[in-house]
Amino acid sequence: MQYITRKLDLMKILSSKSLFLFGPRQTGKSSFIKKQIAGEDIALFWTLLDGRLRLKVIADPGLLRQEVEQRKLEDCIIVIDEIQKCPELLDEVHFLIEERGIRFLLTGSSARKLKNTGVNLLGGRASQRHLHPFTFPEIGKHEDYTLPFIFEHGLLPSMFLSQDIDEDLAAYIDSYLTEEIAAEGAARNIPAFARFLNTAALTNCRLLNYTNIANDAQIPAQTVRQWYDVLTDTLLGYQVEPFTRTEKRKAVSSAKFYFFDIAIARSLRNIPAPAPGTAEAGEYFEQLVCMELTAWIDYNHPRSRLTFWRSKSGLEVDFCVDESLAVEVKLSSNISEKHLKGLKALREEGIFKRFVVVCQEEHPRTVDGIEILPWKYFFERLWAGEFLG
Repeated sequence: MQYITRKLDLMKILSSKSLFLFGPRQTGKSSFIKKQIAGEDIALFWTLLDGRLRLKVIADPGLLRQEVEQRKLEDCIIVIDEIQKCPELLDEVHFLIEERGIRFLLTGSSARKLKNTGVNLLGGRASQRHLHPFTFPEIGKHEDYTLPFIFEHGLLPSMFLSQDIDEDLAAYIDSYLTEEIAAEGAARNIPAFARFLNTAALTNCRLLNYTNIANDAQIPAQTVRQWYDVLTDTLLGYQVEPFTRTEKRKAVSSAKFYFFDIAIARSLRNIPAPAPGTAEAGEYFEQLVCMELTAWIDYNHPRSRLTFWRSKSGLEVDFCVDESLAVEVKLSSNISEKHLKGLKALREEGIFKRFVVVCQEEHPRTVDGIEILPWKYFFERLWAGEFLG
């Protein structure tokens, strides 16, 4: 199978600093590392998926320091895969960074155990990045990079290339429940958590209302809050916070939740790929733009912040990047005045520099200072650095 080159530049970061590389299951972290970093540049590679190694290290985290000292390693790169399976190793990592100038690449598919054990992620001695599903510069020229195909397969590498997508999605969700949730003890009642997952999929791209979700899932509201934290910690989804600095129109304060991949959200709802023009198609189109913006920020502008804006009266702009870019997402191929109301209302605040509608029109154009851009053209210009210096 042909390897698809990823956009994140690991060596640029590792040339000066250690790195935590988080990413959901099957985003391809291991193959990505092997392709980006030549074998001779990795002085030591430990994977804690190896049960025998994991048991030894849990019993004695000092084994890492012993092996480094035995090999006389310094000023080199060491990879530890699935670091969350033994958080105690981070004390040894911290020591070796300080004493031997070693740069560590620490990967993980969950940050939950690291947070629960009070780990401070090396006190700023390591950068953090996430490996996301495929992005436009990685897969945009592929013949299957179309909205119908993406709505069915998503952009998780293993699913985008899958020959039996429904079966593979079901296996992915089952392994998530058994290996991430059950193994980490994140939820004692797995059937109740599975029921919550199905309900949470209905909130994809929507404002979070814990009380309503609790009623639908038949679990306490406090448990719902905790389980959304589990989804975030195990990288199955993330919250987009509201932009609240508007003065002329008071903004809502509730966050919106997005699953990390379209096909995962679709499979949890147990629905087929949506037909063009349906509400679900509009939702997944919005999610696609969210995924692209999230990856672009993480890979290129990690200090930037993605938010959304919604006024108490219901005016809305889907995404805001810092105070530079406001983006409205419309599946329509014919943008009219009614589609611009939210952007025009936000523009009255005098905060943002550029206003964009991402849509299915064939050619870019500008109406009253608002840019109307075809979705692939927007992605191309986004990664070219046009919207943020």
